Amino acid sequence: MNRALISVSDKSGVVELARGLQQLGIEIISTGGTAKVLRKNGVEVKDASEITGFPEMLDGRVKTLHPKIHGGILAIRGNKKHVQELKEQGVQPIDLVVVNLYPFEETIKRTDEMEEIIENIDIGGPAMLRSAAKNYRDVAVIVDPSDYSWVMEELRKNDRTLSDRTREKLAAKAFAHTARYDAVISKYLGEKFGAGKFPETLTLTYRKVQELRYGENPHQKAALYAGSGKGIVGGEQLQGKQLSFNNILDLNAALSIADEFEEPTAVVIKHGNPCGVATGSDLLEAYKRAHACDPVSAYGGIVAVNRRLDEATAKELTSTFIEALVAPEYDAGALNVLGRKKNLRVIKVSNGGENGLEVRPVSGGVLVQERDVLSLKPEEIKTVTRKKPSEKEMEDLFFAWKVVKHVKSNAIVVAKEKQAIGVGAGQTSRVDSAEIAIRKAGEESRGAVLASDGFIPFSDTIEKAAEAGITAIIQPGGSIHDAEVIESADKHSLAMVFTGIRHFKH
Repeated sequence: MNRALISVSDKSGVVELARGLQQLGIEIISTGGTAKVLRKNGVEVKDASEITGFPEMLDGRVKTLHPKIHGGILAIRGNKKHVQELKEQGVQPIDLVVVNLYPFEETIKRTDEMEEIIENIDIGGPAMLRSAAKNYRDVAVIVDPSDYSWVMEELRKNDRTLSDRTREKLAAKAFAHTARYDAVISKYLGEKFGAGKFPETLTLTYRKVQELRYGENPHQKAALYAGSGKGIVGGEQLQGKQLSFNNILDLNAALSIADEFEEPTAVVIKHGNPCGVATGSDLLEAYKRAHACDPVSAYGGIVAVNRRLDEATAKELTSTFIEALVAPEYDAGALNVLGRKKNLRVIKVSNGGENGLEVRPVSGGVLVQERDVLSLKPEEIKTVTRKKPSEKEMEDLFFAWKVVKHVKSNAIVVAKEKQAIGVGAGQTSRVDSAEIAIRKAGEESRGAVLASDGFIPFSDTIEKAAEAGITAIIQPGGSIHDAEVIESADKHSLAMVFTGIRHFKH
């Protein structure tokens, strides 16, 4: 390796890399701001314009798009014709390309100014990366500053050469880097220029955060990837064992429910479903009430709260076994209490989830839909029974409706005083879900309300609710048997409202 071209937007570690290359006797070519930084730090640099014979043009839009750059990168060293053509054109080979790209993704996060955004679409950078990665047998390519140190170590140990395996690894990473870069640009401009939420070609790109011990089961391999970097994936783990695949799913479910509420709220999740949700005057009360919904199921569960966790609530949480906890903030006292449970996974998530698209794999492809973030407004509710819900019942109906949205369908939630007291999840029959929720609620069902994520198809669910002492029901309506269901509710003096909105969660 004799010559390297370095042109980076992210200057992290680049001076140390360039110094190391220079110490090995490798000539360095650079451009613009990178060249200035390197020179300022005592690194000898040859400007790309010296190689091409042309100055940087068009406010820096054209710097390296030239045969004397790309010819030097793309020439196959073992091809006599290529070598002869380089000689005839006065082109010298370039053996290492170190490039990372204009910060397009960071730019669209901080501004909507289109002119600035467009100028942060890199052209020359991706071209050099693809050229170098294509010719990986002869040219090494580095896109990630985290790779500088180990690549330099290999160059030092092996007389300025890199193994075939290293070149292959770096090339694959470069192609992944440009693919992600183009996908982000394509998605942003597609939405901006009217391609809609569901474009003809859907390109998904994620960055690996970490490999997991295993997936849903120990025989399944798994990894965690980041998209927007928000929500659980963007959270900070403050203590505890590594998160498992199932931990992450349950934490996400818990956080999604907690984010529904403005009042102090606690959520307990087990196997993807809430087994306790409650509000309170403060977090301590909220958690006690959430845990009381189903203390047996809550053991070994996942907890989310929507307020800064205080010391008193931390003590209550750690009085029983939980796997993981997520909150937006933690008091110092709370962290001290939680720290006594070394294996407890404690996650801080300061920015909630996102309202973008939800992608689910199926054999041969993916299903894509908008996330279910639709909220219910009071004026959208229609009372269909002779008895109208009281103000208190209406508050509980709204609470139950927010919770049932996050329960696997068929879903029934029984609630009282903004506390889930019975949850029936994932049954093939809605009346079975109702029986489970009512059984879990027990005597607390008297004076409670019931929410159903889909329409109640028959009066059997109404009969069960009335027998348990439930006084009000919220459901979407829309069954061909609505009249029969309403008649049954009137017969038992139940209040029932229709939302016209369904919240299936498959």
